[in-house]
Amino acid sequence: MSNGVTFYFIRHGETYFNRYDRMQGWCNAPLTPEGLEDIHRSGRGLKDVKFDAVYTSDLMRTIETAKIILDENNHSKDITIHPMLEFREVGFGSHEGLPAKDVWKKAESTARYHYDLPEGTEVEIKDFLDTLADLDPYHDAENYATFWQRVESGLLTLLNRHAGTNENILIVCHGLTIRNLLHGLVADFDEEEAINNAAVSIVDYRDGHFKLEAYNQTSHFV
Repeated sequence: MSNGVTFYFIRHGETYFNRYDRMQGWCNAPLTPEGLEDIHRSGRGLKDVKFDAVYTSDLMRTIETAKIILDENNHSKDITIHPMLEFREVGFGSHEGLPAKDVWKKAESTARYHYDLPEGTEVEIKDFLDTLADLDPYHDAENYATFWQRVESGLLTLLNRHAGTNENILIVCHGLTIRNLLHGLVADFDEEEAINNAAVSIVDYRDGHFKLEAYNQTSHFV
């Protein structure tokens, strides 16, 4: 078998903004007690996986999550965590902290009108993010192209560093970041469910192809 690399993408644990259903991109709410417990459970379920390198976004909720995952691990306790701005969540600009249901509803209705979408047609995440950027009066929210170029550059850095090593690479980041990475990389990716806090998605990269081995997995929680 040819040499490859396996990426373990884990979403950070639940924060108070998650609990209150608030928009959370670059803003950083503390992890909840339940969020901390789920991270420990996820870490215990992955305790026998030897991680050769660990990356996070540069936001504290992912760094704290990674520390707990490693504390529960049998092989990787002394490994260095490398925070990377490239793996941040979408920057929502002035929408940060607002009730998510209100923001997404407004973005959906605006996108339907702007793109002339028939009723019942699913609004693509690209259209959502571009619409949110247009609706931000401060022009601080990221549009899809800016977000994707940032995240893709981070992944290319890791591929240049780890492809063909047969290593296990842990990347702790964010729900939309992980979903868009998988959507952009994995052929025929058709998963629709949002990624749960502390869930793991596993991707194998070999011979120039990405293969999804697990998506939004929480069955390993102990």
